[in-house]
Amino acid sequence: MKLLISPKIRLKLAGKNPPVNEEDILQCFSNRAGSFLEDMREDNKSDPPTKWFISETDYGVKLKIVFIYYPEKGVAI
Repeated sequence: MKLLISPKIRLKLAGKNPPVNEEDILQCFSNRAGSFLEDMREDNKSDPPTKWFISETDYGVKLKIVFIYYPEKGVAI
């Protein structure tokens, strides 16, 4: 899976406690159970839609992952 993470988002994730990196996000995708939820708030609507889920890394850290899937490009975080 190709993740598309802008420099601004990478900086934001690095500032979290604990810091979040691309590997953590991939682990959450692998460890998730259930389906994706869709953000239906008017201010956050996008095409394609913004989706999210909560999952754990391999070390048990719970993360909320928000993303947009672009079939030709990858997954934008």
